[in-house]
Amino acid sequence: MLESAPPRPAMPPRNRPAAPSRRPAAPAEARRAAARAAPDKGAGHTQALSRGLAVLEALAATDGGATLTVLATRLKLPAPTAHRLLATLEAAGYVQAGAKGEWLMGVRAFRVGAAFLSHRNLVAQAYPHLKDLMEQSGETANLAVMESGEAVCVEQVQCRELMRMSAKLGARSPIHASGVGKAMLAAMDERGVAAIVGGRALQRYTARTLTTAAALARELAATRARGYAIDDEEHAAGLCCVAAPIFDEHGEPWAAISIAGPTSRITADRVAALGELVRSVADDITAALGGHPPRR
Repeated sequence: MLESAPPRPAMPPRNRPAAPSRRPAAPAEARRAAARAAPDKGAGHTQALSRGLAVLEALAATDGGATLTVLATRLKLPAPTAHRLLATLEAAGYVQAGAKGEWLMGVRAFRVGAAFLSHRNLVAQAYPHLKDLMEQSGETANLAVMESGEAVCVEQVQCRELMRMSAKLGARSPIHASGVGKAMLAAMDERGVAAIVGGRALQRYTARTLTTAAALARELAATRARGYAIDDEEHAAGLCCVAAPIFDEHGEPWAAISIAGPTSRITADRVAALGELVRSVADDITAALGGHPPRR
């Protein structure tokens, strides 16, 4: 059964203030036009951030800093704009003014970069590239570093062929008779090469091993010219390697990668193409690790 609520008692009338008049709502098109005309602070901040980062990159690419005029010209910015960016970066510690009016990278920029260096890992960063290198070349891909004048294998991705190159992690190769060894040597200056191989007997492993300083120097010069090293049965008969260096943030050779396989597959007519492939992958790893080739 439904029941209706009892009626409320009548209340005496109250004097209420008149409601304020409201402006009619602006048409949608008018509101959109006003929004377009209003300054976009977010876009302005993004542009300032992009320009500030461009200033830092330009300074990082110079030796000994750069003047305001040089930076403004290089970045195609008005001088007052470039100066405001530099002043903001200076206040935050990312740049500093030099004694001769030049601008230099600041301590805080170094601290940020050092944080990246502390988190990088050579093997972890290189492994995906090694795997791609193996897939593209069809041969075993290797990663090696230099230790006590020898090349030490620290990672390897073996190919799927029945006949393939295989080395245990930690295995050592002679610096003068291996692709990775010669790739790292060729990336050094003459003083660095002399410190490693100077006065050392170059042991013979096969009939093709380079056993004199003059022969090794010629081979390193050829390696620098083409951008990759070749081990043409110099360490083991029937085995050919093509290698290229990986550089650190100082432009120093940090490691090297190679592809290795039997001479029946890595033939003379394939070496140039494989060399360019290895060099390209090595450059990608260098970039991923924050390194760069030496500025010479």
